[in-house]
Amino acid sequence: MDDPVLTARELTLDRFPSARAAFLAGSVLTNYRTPTFDLDIVVLLDGPPAPNRENLIYRGWPVELFVQTQADWHRFADQETEQRSSPLLAMCSEGMLLADKDGLGASLQAEARKRWAEGPAPLSDRERDYQRYVLTDLLDDLRGCADPAEQIHLVAHMLQRASELVLLVGRHWLGKGKWLSRRLAAADPALHRALTAAAAQAVAGDTTFFTAAVTEVLDRAGGPLWDGYAIR
Repeated sequence: MDDPVLTARELTLDRFPSARAAFLAGSVLTNYRTPTFDLDIVVLLDGPPAPNRENLIYRGWPVELFVQTQADWHRFADQETEQRSSPLLAMCSEGMLLADKDGLGASLQAEARKRWAEGPAPLSDRERDYQRYVLTDLLDDLRGCADPAEQIHLVAHMLQRASELVLLVGRHWLGKGKWLSRRLAAADPALHRALTAAAAQAVAGDTTFFTAAVTEVLDRAGGPLWDGYAIR
């Protein structure tokens, strides 16, 4: 296939000749690049067809298009920031600027980098306690679980919740799927290795090390919480 950067530029000019700005982002620009990666392209327009999200194949490349106006960009960034997970800020802060007709691209990239560096809002005490309670309850379920199929599902869910709690307590951005693993690996490589290895052992039937790793996560957040917890 053609060079991904050249292909992304060509697609932008071909499909959106009036684009004010465009960014190429995703695994293509990282060491995580795999044979199945796609091209993530954020495009800024003055109006329709923005806002729009579209998947397509272009010159053999799978492409995800995120087409927005400037107002859409800020609205999406604000919504994602409230959820403490912002793919848009990540794409524009870490991505490559493909086009920038009037300086909007450079301006949004500078804003994205500033907001990304600041990190998400800290957890409130209520939010932290809820996260502690949920993970404590799951840990108790795992300790008493005798069904191998249920145990696999519990471990998978707990790995996600424990990873998210580490990131939230440290004021790091969340992610989904592979990006949750990458965010945790960047924030705390040692704990990422410990949780991942212990989860694999737990799926195989030995939950000892996984229970210990999850307990460490809980201790970082203030300790287990179940007895006396109430949602008010």
